Amino acid sequence: MSDMLLLMLLAALLQVPPVTAPEPVTEIAPNTFLIRPVPTPGRGPDGNTVIIDAPDGLIVVDTGRHANITDAILAFARDRKRPVSAIVNTHWHLDHSSGNGRLKAAYPKARVYTTTAVDKVLAPGGFLARNLEDARKMLSGTTDPVRKDEIEIFIATMDARADLRPDVPLTRSQEMSLAGRSLDVRVTDRAVSDADVWFFDKATRLAVIGDLVTVPVPFFETACPERWRASLDEVWATPFETAIPGHGRPMTRSHFDEYRQAFGAFVSCVKSDAAPAQCAAGWTDGIATLVGDDAARRKAVTANAEYYVGYLRKGGGKAPDCTAQ
Repeated sequence: MSDMLLLMLLAALLQVPPVTAPEPVTEIAPNTFLIRPVPTPGRGPDGNTVIIDAPDGLIVVDTGRHANITDAILAFARDRKRPVSAIVNTHWHLDHSSGNGRLKAAYPKARVYTTTAVDKVLAPGGFLARNLEDARKMLSGTTDPVRKDEIEIFIATMDARADLRPDVPLTRSQEMSLAGRSLDVRVTDRAVSDADVWFFDKATRLAVIGDLVTVPVPFFETACPERWRASLDEVWATPFETAIPGHGRPMTRSHFDEYRQAFGAFVSCVKSDAAPAQCAAGWTDGIATLVGDDAARRKAVTANAEYYVGYLRKGGGKAPDCTAQ
């Protein structure tokens, strides 16, 4: 099974009933707003988008996969009569970066801030390059209109791959001024991908952490789990009051710590000789307050966690593309 088909399957298993538009833009802190996409069955996911209204324009953190996400961002900018000045991609996964091109077409002066980890996955044999080869084959053989549309979105994004690359490469953790707003920007040394971006906003005590947290299951396809665990500890060490995950609702410190502890236990279980079902059940129980009591949802979460036990064990406790550990 290709990486792309796997991601689409896992997304479909975790979907909720269909809707046609994202939730409204909501203010989560002073001059800070969240677009939390609503999943649709059969569609790939969209990551959360955070928008900060900064002195010199809007900072958009992650631009989603589908047009309805960028439509919401552009409508927000028009309504507030504010330009998009900075685009931050927390990582290169396309559910967080496919909208870059549409935003830059509307606001040509906007600059993309992200790591250069995307170069590796775009290179021949890299994660996205492999998926592109599979996608072209899949497109000619599918008759399902939704799947066909998803594949075409992926191919179109790859055809415009220059928009995924940084205008301003982020290579180290540092205090930065983006669009006139000071942020504590952190760059991981491998976690979800080879290098991920998250930041702490001291003014609002908000941590925007991308896919360092994805509720209800971490996406391990490109992961270095031990480095990821260390990155969660680094987030915990900051005095944030609210954390915005890559997927899921805003989190309190206690909810984040519940996820952090469950993640560490799951990674340790994967490295043990425990049965996959035991590790998976431990994950679901460990984030019980985040998953809820719905039996069907808990079953789907456990099934996905059990899949990842086998996936990681095949790679010695990490994803095939992880070069660390």
